[in-house]
This record gives sequence, C-alpha cells and structure tokens, in this order.
Amino acid sequence: MPAAPRRTRRRTHALLASAAGLATAAALTAALPADAHEARHRPGRYQDVQLLSFNDLHGNLEPPSGSSGRVTELQPDGTTKTIDAGGVEYLATHLRQARQGHRYSITAAGGDLVGASPLLSGLFHDEPTVEALNKLDLDVTSVGNHEFDEGAKELARLQNGGCHPKDGCYTDQEFEGADFPYLAANVLDDKTGKPILKPYWVWKKKDVKIGFIGVTLEGTPGIVSADGVKGLSFKDEAETINKYAKVLQRQGVQSIVALIHEGGYPASGSYNYDCDSPGAGSGISGPIVDIAKNVTPAVDALVTGHTHQAYVCTIPDPSGRPRMVTSASSFGRLYTDTTLTYDRRTGDIARTAVQSANHVVTRDVPKAPDMTDLISRWNTLAAPIGNRAIGYISADIGNTGTESPMGDLIADAQLAHGRELDPRTSLALMNPGGVRAGLTYAAKGAEGDGVVTYAEGFTVQPFANTVNLQDFTGAQLVQVLKEQVSGANAAAPKILQPSAGLTYTLDLTKSGADRVVTDSIRLNGAPIDPAATYRVATNSFLAGGGDGFPTLGQGTGDLVGADDLSALEKYLTANSSAASPIAPPKTDRITVVQ
Repeated sequence: MPAAPRRTRRRTHALLASAAGLATAAALTAALPADAHEARHRPGRYQDVQLLSFNDLHGNLEPPSGSSGRVTELQPDGTTKTIDAGGVEYLATHLRQARQGHRYSITAAGGDLVGASPLLSGLFHDEPTVEALNKLDLDVTSVGNHEFDEGAKELARLQNGGCHPKDGCYTDQEFEGADFPYLAANVLDDKTGKPILKPYWVWKKKDVKIGFIGVTLEGTPGIVSADGVKGLSFKDEAETINKYAKVLQRQGVQSIVALIHEGGYPASGSYNYDCDSPGAGSGISGPIVDIAKNVTPAVDALVTGHTHQAYVCTIPDPSGRPRMVTSASSFGRLYTDTTLTYDRRTGDIARTAVQSANHVVTRDVPKAPDMTDLISRWNTLAAPIGNRAIGYISADIGNTGTESPMGDLIADAQLAHGRELDPRTSLALMNPGGVRAGLTYAAKGAEGDGVVTYAEGFTVQPFANTVNLQDFTGAQLVQVLKEQVSGANAAAPKILQPSAGLTYTLDLTKSGADRVVTDSIRLNGAPIDPAATYRVATNSFLAGGGDGFPTLGQGTGDLVGADDLSALEKYLTANSSAASPIAPPKTDRITVVQ
C-alpha cells in the first residue's frame, strides 16, 4: 500500500492534567542578580524558560521492575527511602503537569533513548519508543552510544522514517520517524568529514532563541560493536561543543545548552542529594567534570547522561563561573526541571538565575491514556513471542554487585552453549554492561510466579550478540583478567562475570593490574598454565575487543555460535522446570578484598 503521509508536527502548549507530581525539595538555586530579581516585576526584559530533560530511557515504555524501577530519596532527617518510579504512561503525565503555567517550555534529552530496550520496543527496532517520544512532545535530543547499536543507517531511519529494511512494516502504516531532531555534532562520516546528523538546533518562540548542541561520548567506538560505528569518527566532546557554540553566536544565538551523552558519579545515590553541599563527600566525579571545565562559557547549561546517575550540580566553567550540570538517572524514573532566565537585552541566559531540580516520575498520578493505548497496541503484536515461558527460577536473580547472580547465570549458559559447539571449551566471560536487568520471581503478567518469559529474557540480553569461541594462551587469559582493572578500565573497573569453575581474588586495596591477584587464579581448582591453550566463550562484542579488553580481540580459532539470548533460553529450559526451578548462583567465584 502507499506510504502514509508524514504528519505535520503540531506542538501544543495547552494546560494538561491537574495535581502536581512529587517534587524534590532540593532545588539548587544560586542567588539572582538584583536586576533579575526586578525581572519578576519587569517581564519585558526577562523571560523564564522552562527546560524539562531526561536521558537514558532505553525503550522502557512499561514501568521497569526491581531496582531498575526504583529511586532513592534522601529524607530531612538524613535517612533514605525508596520510591517506585518510571513508566512512560506516568512520565507523560508528569511532563504535561510540569508544563502547566509555562508558556515558554522546552523538552530535551541526553541520548540513549533507544537501544538495549525491553522486548516491547526492542522487538520492533524501537519504533514504539520513537512513537512515544513524539507523543511526549520531545523537542530535541543528542545521540547516545546505543543509538548506534544497529548502525548509522538505522539511526537515520529512526530520524527520517520508513519501514525496516529487513523486517519491513509492523503495521499497515509506514513508520513516520522522529518529530524531533537527533543531534550528532561530534559524529562524522569518514567519507565526507561532516556530521551524520544535525550538529545543533535552535528553539524559537517569539523573540526568545536558545540553541542546542548535541554530542555523544568520544569513546563510543569502544562500547559499541564494530559494525555499529563502521565508517564513523567520534571527536572530542568539549572541542566540538566549543566549535558549534561559535557558529551559533555568529548566527546571533547567545543562549546555548549542550546535550552531552557522557556523565559523572555523584557522591550520593539519592536523586535529591545536594550535590553542591560543602564538606566531605559532596560533589561529583567522572568524565563530565573535565568536559564541563573545558566547555566554553558561552554555553549556559549542560544536560548529560550515560552513567545512569541522578545529579543536579554546578561545575565551574573555564572563566570560573558556576554552571548547571544535570542528569536524570535512567529508564524514565526522573525528569529534570530547569528554569533558564532569558535576558532579551543581551539574548543570553542570566546564568546566576538558573534553578534546577530532579523530580520523581511517581506512579501515583493518572496514566496518560494515549500512552496506555500505545503500549497496548504494541503488546498485542509482541505477546505471542514475549509471553512464551523459557524457564523457572526459585527467587530473584539480581544484576547488581561486583559479581552478580545474573552475570554468573549468563556466563554458565554461554559455557554450556560453547561446549555444545566444541567440547574443549574451558570457560566463559560476560561483560557486566551487557547484563541489562535481572530476573524477578514475582510474575509481571499472567504467567505465574517464578516463570521466566521470553520477554523477560529479552530485557536481560537485548543486543542480539552471538556467542563466540576463541583460543587464548593462559598468559593471555591472565592478561584479560588484569584488563578489568587496568588500561582503559583502570579508573572504572569492568569486572567480567565468570562461568562456574573460574575463581580468583580481586584485591581492591592494591592499584592497577595488581588488583587481580595472579597466583589466586584457578580453573576447576588448577592454576592457569601460561603456555596452555584455553577455549573461551564470550559474546561477539567482547570477542571484538570491546569494553576495553584488547586481548579478547586477539584470540584465534574463531567459531561463531547462536545468539546470546538463545543460549540463555536453552540453558534455562534444560536446567529448570516448574517442579525444580533454578536457584540464583551464589556469586562466590570472585573473592573481593576491600
């Protein structure tokens, strides 16, 4: 049938819904200059602009389960409590309520809105999430690393629309694409040397203009499959932002916000923690600090992401002036509400008037009916696949900790699959970032407690990596384990999840590669022989040297097996039943010394 015409975007600033959602009391507010205080009474010069932002949604349309669906809130007496959060039906209501009374309102995002998604979105190449973001009235977003999971051509399809080149159309209408621009200022096509998507975008309402520059982390090629970034170059974040800030200024745009898919680590896990409080333990660390300190003072605020953390901090710009840097956790559990005071006389933001706070996407507000309908429509298509039982568990199998039960289970499944392909397979290693969720004992639908559905398995492993076998010497295997805590992973260790039989001690009192105690490494109780050959199963991402493990890219005797989810499904089916469910692994393979 002929392609459905692309609809014209119609943004509405209507006042929607009623009761306000939960708001954190920890708004970080710097003192207004005297003339900005007068602005409250002289609206002719100053205009408050609301900037709503979120990041790292990862296609979580339905409320995420377990710890992925909770946030921690700091209480006035110093204690903390957890709050169930997330779900696009609630996110839509909260954003629509937040816009009430704000004639000047922008909604922006910091990347990874799609990719590593639950089955409801991932099964359909994230078309449902883009449709939901259109309904959320998202104005603009940066790309993240996960926007490249299926390559630049698929990202262009998400932007521009059209049916999937392999799977075709899922409904009787052609996919329309995103109503909002994806910004990719620092992602260049190797052939043309130009950004693959728009580098910047300018929001305008009457005489108010605010420019947005979007970048992803320069290190994207190290955390995305080689096919996903083929033919692309990723440039320095701060240098790119500074370049396009000058371009915007030459166009007469003085108010600028950077959308950066890179982030930091606050001292507290509570979303409403005062990041700027004095004393020990305050503040933020991580890559975003150096980026923020090098981004030109022409940029007025930084919306960040990638680390899945919650923070509202000020970091000094190169001139020493405080500048707001925010992140709204992940999976749609929070949104950030920032007030930018626009000075019509200068066209710039009165920086000292910037106020910002994170707010919880609580589930005690009415569900947005249009999102409920969207989820229902796509669930109807996904149900025949997603509801199929693939195994049984006796308790929650979590994905947190240095060594997680879910990580161990996946490694065991890949070892079993590897031995089917080649009985010589010795062990398996799983990257922690590829374990996207745990398995919960409580039923999510009508399947019953303890039943693992295909949809739940898909949420755990959504990347469609293959299980690959490679040969390594014992010396190389030891080097791989040391690369967990050295080289690219020295500052932020990536502890590979080991299959049963591989044991060693991780001594965190030491530094660098010495944190892996060489003499402690055992395979089925025997020391590793540096000269012997070991057959190792990993996913295809690790087999390419991903996640800062270059030695894993040097294996020989490659053999490619089934996809990783199929390996997990087969393992669960073979090793569990309703009468004999599988128990969470004990996570005693790595001995951690603190």
